[in-house]
Amino acid sequence: MPITEAAGSGQPPSSKKRALMPSTPLRRRLRAHGHGLDPLVRIGKDGITPGLLRQLDQILFDHELCKVKLEADGHCPVDRFTAADRIAAQPGMSIVQILGHTILVYKRHPQKPRFEGPASRGQGQGEAEINLTTKRAGRRASAA
Repeated sequence: MPITEAAGSGQPPSSKKRALMPSTPLRRRLRAHGHGLDPLVRIGKDGITPGLLRQLDQILFDHELCKVKLEADGHCPVDRFTAADRIAAQPGMSIVQILGHTILVYKRHPQKPRFEGPASRGQGQGEAEINLTTKRAGRRASAA
């Protein structure tokens, strides 16, 4: 899902950001969740092959979010922005973040999305209520 113009400016995006999905609350949640993930796909000396794309598609079907690591030290024949463009060209795949030699990729699950829809909204609210209740209880205990 490549972006065709920079946000609100009417100009084409920079070559470094054209593959990124738009900045939204969803992207913020995906970046936060992806922070603790380990890379499940590595792009090496063969570059991006059809087999690698099939593997990535299966991982995204199982997990919806995946880190892709490009080998450093000149072993990878494609740079990170070219790799992100090739991955984003696949149906349904979106690039959440490009950071160093790591690309964070998202693809919405067709039946049970974890990060979009009503199921994702309920997760964050419950955690906030638990934290608020815990903080209040801690204040009462220290005041007594």
